[in-house]
Amino acid sequence: MRRSIVITGGAGFIGNHVVRLFVNKYPEYNIINLDKLTYAGNLANLKDIEDKPNYKFVKMDICDFEGFYQLMQDEKVDGIIHLAAESHVDRSIKDPFTFAKTNVMGTLSLLQAAKLYWESLPEKYEGKRFYHISTDEVYGALAMNHLEGIKPPFKTVASSEGHKAYGDEFFYETTKYNPHSPYSASKASSDHFVRAYHDTYGMPTIVTNCSNNYGPYQFPEKLIPLFINNIRHRKPLPVYGKGENVRDWLYVEDHARAIDLIFHEGKIAETYNIGGFNEWKNIDLIKVMIKTVDRILGNPEGHSLDLITYVTDRLGHDARYAIDSTKLQKELGWEPSLQFEEGIEKTVRWYLDNQEWMDNITSGEYEKYYEEMYKGR
Repeated sequence: MRRSIVITGGAGFIGNHVVRLFVNKYPEYNIINLDKLTYAGNLANLKDIEDKPNYKFVKMDICDFEGFYQLMQDEKVDGIIHLAAESHVDRSIKDPFTFAKTNVMGTLSLLQAAKLYWESLPEKYEGKRFYHISTDEVYGALAMNHLEGIKPPFKTVASSEGHKAYGDEFFYETTKYNPHSPYSASKASSDHFVRAYHDTYGMPTIVTNCSNNYGPYQFPEKLIPLFINNIRHRKPLPVYGKGENVRDWLYVEDHARAIDLIFHEGKIAETYNIGGFNEWKNIDLIKVMIKTVDRILGNPEGHSLDLITYVTDRLGHDARYAIDSTKLQKELGWEPSLQFEEGIEKTVRWYLDNQEWMDNITSGEYEKYYEEMYKGR
């Protein structure tokens, strides 16, 4: 039977990579990209596949229960990969209601529509799957008790320079939730709803929690594309606090590969952590980006270091995130394919080679948001 899969948020950063992978890899599937096209959604991200016979775009809000239920029936949907979400922490601090509506009520709307449709079928939930993509931020923050970094307790291909861990603890699938921002609180709530639909109704669900992604097509409110663009235009690089916060970074195409693998081979009702084994202090990451951008642009080494501008720290800024994705490695054989230096080189070159894409996005409303976000800090 021909599979029919809805990918929500498919015009967004991670979503467009997942949609492209599925459309190209599985020509026998019907792939339906469902996206509201908010500020972060951009159909230009998918121009290379928009004419593929197994691809369809549907403009819809995930909170539209009736519309999604009708789509489930019309397209005979048997799989949902749920990526649509409000995801920028700074925006959640300014507007938590939008995050609660989209991330919590939107997820609940999808779950209930899927439940009603699948339970109406003779086979019920057989062969169905609801895969919910979440974040490592739901776990809270980890201690930074090794300020200079130590050798991690696991094998990693993360960095050619030798990977460091900045603490003894890591996020595991069994780590208790402890969200600190409106964004992470909204994602934690949606995770609980997904698991509740399995435990209560028997819906075949899977949840994954992933570390920070980077790569092509990311909206430039996020650190890496923002700073590449600012270096290009000789604009300040706003660094929260002292830049000592630590994040775990994963190239977006590696995340898309993990999603593909888990959707097809992951165990129902399981949680999988997806991480890069790749911790970087923000300030060290920024210096790597400066070095890479300056080299590619032909600037002298260190040319853009003077752009670093320390600003007032973000409210409730978590000190460290670090995922242990050993379970995914051992059970399904996934691991990152790119070292960070390779990934950041590809990423920087993509943004510099696609300046028109960046310029179209950073004009108008985004420029107003940027000025409001960083003025007076």
